Amino acid sequence: MGLGVSAVLAACGGTAAPAQQFDLEGPPLEGGSLRVGFVGGGASDTLDGANATNLGDIARAVSMYNTLLYFDDDYVLQPMLATSVTPNDDATVWTAELRDDVTFSDGRPMTVEDVISSFERIVDPEDPKSGAASLSHLREMVKLDERTLEFRLDTSDTALDETFGQYTSIIVPTDFDVAAPVGSGPFMLESFTAAQSTVLRRNPHYWGAEGPYLDEVSLLNFNDTDALINSLLSNQVDAIAQIPPALTEVIASDQRIKILNSETGMYLPFTMRVDRAPFDDERVRQAFRLAVHREGMIEQVLSGKGTIGNDMFAAFDPAYPGELSQRTQDIAEAKRLLAEAGHPDGLEVELVTAPIQAGVVEAAQVFAEQAAEAGIIVSINRMDLTAYWTDYLNYDFSQSFWYTRNFLAQSNAAVMPGAPFNETHWADEEYIALVEQARAEVDDAARGELIAQAQEILYDRGGYIIWGFANQIDAYQGYVGGFVENRTGIPLSGFRLDRVWIGEAA
Repeated sequence: MGLGVSAVLAACGGTAAPAQQFDLEGPPLEGGSLRVGFVGGGASDTLDGANATNLGDIARAVSMYNTLLYFDDDYVLQPMLATSVTPNDDATVWTAELRDDVTFSDGRPMTVEDVISSFERIVDPEDPKSGAASLSHLREMVKLDERTLEFRLDTSDTALDETFGQYTSIIVPTDFDVAAPVGSGPFMLESFTAAQSTVLRRNPHYWGAEGPYLDEVSLLNFNDTDALINSLLSNQVDAIAQIPPALTEVIASDQRIKILNSETGMYLPFTMRVDRAPFDDERVRQAFRLAVHREGMIEQVLSGKGTIGNDMFAAFDPAYPGELSQRTQDIAEAKRLLAEAGHPDGLEVELVTAPIQAGVVEAAQVFAEQAAEAGIIVSINRMDLTAYWTDYLNYDFSQSFWYTRNFLAQSNAAVMPGAPFNETHWADEEYIALVEQARAEVDDAARGELIAQAQEILYDRGGYIIWGFANQIDAYQGYVGGFVENRTGIPLSGFRLDRVWIGEAA
């Protein structure tokens, strides 16, 4: 797999002393610092949580800022800066009641005006942020009193609360300056160097009832997975985000290290641009999906730590159409479709990849082997992270990663008009109409039927190959407490570092 497996094996060898025991059963201890390592940063790293894209961006967003709502460890929406967010009968008006005890990291109290300006900033037509497409129907926001505001929409949206729970829907002061960021999160900025490191310190004005327990958090970017793992084994970091599943047991053999293995709705899709040849022919797209041996992908890429996908996203959504026939590898049918599409001798394609997430490059390699059986010759173009993200939305055939989202939120982010990350350049009119109807439908059963119809379109002619849903696997030193399994797909318990502490020797 291109990993320094022998080096890891050597580092985890039997010469290590017995692991020291730490008391993590009692109440969390205050003080100390945490060093978190990850791969995936680059020159485009940002302090603006509203534009968070890579791992470092997301860790900074969750640590420095808050949202009106949030998804808990079971991927259930919970109140955060708002005590409640409720729709009217047709979901054209949503009313948010705000907490009265929230202060920003500079000591100022959060106001209704801050919330209004935060969402105006997200939808700013001159500089739209990642969540702008999900709020394209936002007509106005109206202050009702010092703790209450209304979000008034042009069309019904039964899933607006999920938008409020996305980590990019950050609430910041009216005079927010990304060069000197102020938020209400548990930590505040000490220093930042793109593609290298971020140092955060405890926010003395944090409003939460519990945490943070740490005085300082360092977020450290590594260029490759080998260096990341070696940093953990040599005690240069206290926790690392995303370890290759194939190395889970090897790393766990070091008695000092703990593994965090979370079932999630995260997926690592192959993306096909439906507006460019050869993928503008749905027969080609279907052939590529039929070339995949999904069980093999799960075993070879994820070492069995994941679940099989069926070319549809949002596996945890209540409306996910699990009754659709599970697609399996069918080489003969793939060849027939390619021939029908004008490629009787197969075809050659370039697959652009980069180590953007654990398992992505490995998935490219396995797919190339599997697709060759159908006459699909895949040339892998492995790029460095900075180069990859620079032109991310323009590749004909590539890969990406998505954390857990429900269907409507995922559609808004990836496949609807104005979506910030329309990797497949999808513009299917029937699909768009169904999603718009589903967003406006207040009856749960009727909305579920519309979502199922839209999902079936993705299944039949979408631009994604969604071969599986990956467990999120992280590792940390045995003296670190507070990490729990988390379904969001975001590493290290959703980067909820406010719950983490350093234990004492037993």
